[in-house]
Amino acid sequence: MSCGEPHETDCSEVLEEVYLYLDLECSDERRQLIRTHLEECAPCLREYGIEQEVKALVARCCGNEAAPAEFKHRLRLRLAELVVEASTREYLPE
Repeated sequence: MSCGEPHETDCSEVLEEVYLYLDLECSDERRQLIRTHLEECAPCLREYGIEQEVKALVARCCGNEAAPAEFKHRLRLRLAELVVEASTREYLPE
């Protein structure tokens, strides 16, 4: 996805790393780049908002339960596939 505007960090990179950002699993430097991009890019911020809501919903529904390692692996693979699918979409203004 790209909003068509120039940014220091490309939209597709930000959206690929949004879960790392949400989970605090990236470096402070990378977090700052992503945060800056989200502050200046409304389409990515909308996507981030959706991801944040999904993460919050899962946390509320699953509580402190730990997922099996095999499930986590399959989920990461599927999310990677979805990122590839999403990257082929074209940004259409609302």
